[in-house]
Amino acid sequence: MWKHIASNALTFLIVLLFMAGGVVMWGTSQYSAAGPLDEAICVQVPSGSNMRRVSEDLEERGAISSSSLLRIGADYADKTRQLKAGSFLVPAESSMEEIVDIVTRGGQSTCGTEIVYRVGVTRVVAQVRELDPATGRFDQLASFEPAVEDAPATYAEKREASDTQYRVVVAEGVTSWQVVQALNALEFMDGEVEDIPPEGMLAPDSYQVSPGDSVAELLADMQASQEAILAEAWASRADGLPLETPEEALILASIIEKEASTSDERFDVSSVFVNRLNQGMRLQTDPTVIYGVTEGRGVLGRGLRQSELRAENPWNTYVIDGLPATPIANPGASSIEAALNPADTDYIFFVAKTLDPRDGHNFAVTLAEHNANVAVYRQLEAERDAASGN
Repeated sequence: MWKHIASNALTFLIVLLFMAGGVVMWGTSQYSAAGPLDEAICVQVPSGSNMRRVSEDLEERGAISSSSLLRIGADYADKTRQLKAGSFLVPAESSMEEIVDIVTRGGQSTCGTEIVYRVGVTRVVAQVRELDPATGRFDQLASFEPAVEDAPATYAEKREASDTQYRVVVAEGVTSWQVVQALNALEFMDGEVEDIPPEGMLAPDSYQVSPGDSVAELLADMQASQEAILAEAWASRADGLPLETPEEALILASIIEKEASTSDERFDVSSVFVNRLNQGMRLQTDPTVIYGVTEGRGVLGRGLRQSELRAENPWNTYVIDGLPATPIANPGASSIEAALNPADTDYIFFVAKTLDPRDGHNFAVTLAEHNANVAVYRQLEAERDAASGN
């Protein structure tokens, strides 16, 4: 009798184990299977939230089939405590496993409403934009220049919203003084900075920020990023360059940044300056003269005077030999790469192709070729002036 009971108990236990195994297999399958979302959505994870609230919100919105199963899977993957605050784009048909990864991996927010401050060479523009999850495109709600315009009502409304994200975008070719002035003017950031970071050492890029963030810490992040970019490029530089230090590479990169009209011609522009340095020729580039006049504190806003072209200062490459004393702007990674890996050319000269800088430059090996290119450009200037009555 006892043998019969023991046998039945063992059989029952085996059945339970098989059933449990089946449940685990089913749960694993459901956790990693494509989800029920027909189109992408934005998922808001407020600061201080937890996986239960997020999972219940996802279930209510039809993004997952079971909030409990998502939490079990997150616990099993040891990701429950890795939940990050932010606004995240969840693509259509995302599995629970994929969603957990999205809301726990960290990094910049990818969805929702953003206020973007674009720090450009000539102006700072504030934009309010909102991501349309269905298309993956941002719709611009408002745009204005804080220095010269009142903020629109949309801006004020979104500034008050707790889920609004903030981003600072620094353009290539902006000076360190311009970056500091722009950041100090942001009312939602803390700690005005007086000391200007070394010219050239702030990486142009897009930086996500939050209300209360420190201006000094953001500048430190920009500098650390530029140091890393420069170090990596220097380690893979071409042989035979007339550059002895990474700092000299940064100076050349800043000149390339100000002279190259298109991304494609950065390496050709670099070759001109490298060839000139190798041949002992002066660089003779206007942006360095402009920096000698402004020292990076704003835009010149007019043409150079003959007296400025002849002025002796550490940046006037019409007067000094070799590179200027410091960078003349903050170059992007592409210009740093171009400075350290120039195109293999014999170019010594270049001049704009047309009156539109976006059309790039004509390059030349000989002075005769260059003079012919200059004559074409002067003719275009004369035709423009005649048409405008000047």
